[in-house]
Amino acid sequence: MPKFRHFVVVSVSAALAELTTILGSSTPSFALNNELCRDAACHVSTSHDNGVLTQNRLPSRQTGVEQHIVKNQDNANNASLGADLHIEMSNDRYNTADKNRLIAQNRVPETLVPSNLQPNPNPLQFPTRPEEVNIEVTQPLTLQQVLELARRNNRQLQIALLELERTRAALREAQAALYPTADLQVDAAGGRSTQSELSIERANRQGVDQIEEGSFSINGTLGLSYDLFTGGRRAAQIRAAEEQVRNSQLEVERLSEQTRLDITSAYYDLQQSDQQVRISQAAVENAQQSLRDAQLLERAGLGTRFDVLRAQVQLANENQNLIRDRSQQQINRRVLAQLLSLPQSVNLSAADPVEIAGLWDLTLEQSIIQAFQNRAELQQQLAQRNINEELRRAELAARKPQLNLFANYNVLDVFNDGLGIADGYSIGARLRWSLFDGGSAQARAAQRQADKEIAETRFADTRNQIRLQVEQSYYQLQSNLENIQTSNVALDQAREALRLARLRFQAGVGTQTEVIDAETELTRAEGNRVRAIIDYNRALANLQRSISNLSSSAPAVSR
Repeated sequence: MPKFRHFVVVSVSAALAELTTILGSSTPSFALNNELCRDAACHVSTSHDNGVLTQNRLPSRQTGVEQHIVKNQDNANNASLGADLHIEMSNDRYNTADKNRLIAQNRVPETLVPSNLQPNPNPLQFPTRPEEVNIEVTQPLTLQQVLELARRNNRQLQIALLELERTRAALREAQAALYPTADLQVDAAGGRSTQSELSIERANRQGVDQIEEGSFSINGTLGLSYDLFTGGRRAAQIRAAEEQVRNSQLEVERLSEQTRLDITSAYYDLQQSDQQVRISQAAVENAQQSLRDAQLLERAGLGTRFDVLRAQVQLANENQNLIRDRSQQQINRRVLAQLLSLPQSVNLSAADPVEIAGLWDLTLEQSIIQAFQNRAELQQQLAQRNINEELRRAELAARKPQLNLFANYNVLDVFNDGLGIADGYSIGARLRWSLFDGGSAQARAAQRQADKEIAETRFADTRNQIRLQVEQSYYQLQSNLENIQTSNVALDQAREALRLARLRFQAGVGTQTEVIDAETELTRAEGNRVRAIIDYNRALANLQRSISNLSSSAPAVSR
């Protein structure tokens, strides 16, 4: 894939004096030119103001110098329709190591995230009144702010962290077998037996007086026990617990990367819906202008009622598209809010302009190798393989001798017996060897062996899937970068075609159908351009996800 070090998008809004005099309004028009750059990446931003679309290249951070080129055209004719060519190549060096670390980790300082976006700390809280779920504020956020919120608020990531703590506790439980156990047992008992009651009754009949006395005793036992030899079961269980902790850590890493991709994709969906609303609004304005032209020509006797009806139908269709796009915009906002677990009364909007997120500097082969080295999913399968191997050894240890050491110290005191406290102790070893269990231990070991082979097979399958993911994202990145260039040219041509169609219609040599078709093509061209940029960014995010751990490897994305 050729490396596009610079991708410059030049926007020019041509002043159309003849159209201004006829229609009394400006027609959106700008020319897009693309050229390859050597040392910086160029970004595209779009805005819409009174029917005029402009594009500005945002500054990109590279090492070098700053360039500012400003060119004005046709300012003498119409300042509002003047064309501005603004190209910036901004190159800022970071002065502190902390800022470098934040950029490397794709993090923003927490102070940049509004404090009112923190969810309720009580996970069991839920609203009970309608006003509690009423949207009170719509907060614009950048992609970096959204990612920071996801890192702190995402519920699935929080669950993964809790599961990691659980596996660490399980490891501590397994390691406790390395130490001896101490038990203390104290029994206190009192009463009178039936045999003593009969003896007292027999003595009383014989004329011998005896006092009925009960007995009360305290018996205490302190025991120590230690498994001196377990046949490898204890060590295998500890190693399995350690691998389980590692597996949970990898799951946190995997889920963090997947959450980042999901949040980034949702943010790009919101950007696309915002742009689609803007395009639909521009299409409605174009349809309104066409309707006014048709009505003026009809009143002047140069047009027909049919042309007016066609324009009215076109305006109604564009209004329906606008309503549908606004609905999708609200849905995408709520999807992003749900992923971020925001408070019930807060909604989001995208603050970042639609621009190229960066350029991929690695070849396809380098990307595949990076993915094999970095993907947590592969390491998880290896960890699961190790877990099953250790569990197999633990099951086979049940067939080996088990040696236990024990020591007991006993104290006994019987009240009212006229004697003192008695004590004693015992020390010994206990050997247990299961000579025959019907093949139970061997069967359990065979199950763990099968689980181990399953993990190995899944490793191979996951490896192939990762390569396919990298290749798909890489090829999509290439095609979308080319689509951005072609869509820029197509958009310029569609604007010029609409201008000519309106001039032909106003001159009486064209039809309303030509104008409607040109408006439709312009709307499609604008949508294709926005879709090409956002699809490029999606492919770049998927490629970053396919490789993962970019902060710990060589930089792969230039901005």
